[in-house]
Amino acid sequence: MRFDVKKHLGAVNRSVASLERDGRAARAITLVRNYPTTAGDLWDALTNPERIPRWFLPISGELEPGGRFQFEGNAGGEITACDPPSNLELTWEFGEFVSWVEVGVSEDGTGRARLTLTHIQHASDHWTQYGAGATGVGWEMGLVGLALHLADPTAPKPDPAEFAASADGRALLVGSSEAWGEAAIAGGTDPVTARGRAARTTAFYTGSDA
Repeated sequence: MRFDVKKHLGAVNRSVASLERDGRAARAITLVRNYPTTAGDLWDALTNPERIPRWFLPISGELEPGGRFQFEGNAGGEITACDPPSNLELTWEFGEFVSWVEVGVSEDGTGRARLTLTHIQHASDHWTQYGAGATGVGWEMGLVGLALHLADPTAPKPDPAEFAASADGRALLVGSSEAWGEAAIAGGTDPVTARGRAARTTAFYTGSDA
């Protein structure tokens, strides 16, 4: 598989913001990526239980407003809002930790579809240690899988572990971690703190020393 690391890293617009959620300090990461498809097709890839496992993870549950879902070996939650084909909101529950994901789909004005994904979480020790990349890198890898699926919906999904261990996979993980560090700096985080967190995120995903 030919894989253009720079192309995929450059396709994502990243931002980090501080806010309040339920009266508590929170952090939000936002990823924006355009895809060469229609908004309807993008929405279907994001919400169709038959397509989701082809680029992300197997999913079970009731995929409707008020329903609960579970990704195999990962997070579950509740679908709190759904307005096809443009808006989806859900809780993201992993163990005792609860955060929130908001997904928007729109046309970008050039014949492509735009995905905007925001993940909001309360300030925590985990954020203090790893920063924006802790969730940002994982979502970015997911959006790469989505890009490959949309480019060829019939192609088998690459093995995530094999890809992460490859030279291209490692370069993507490192580049994404560093990019989230810079996005955090743009969002107001001290540069030394942000880059230290990015280095720890890189070490976590690649198994190297921070």
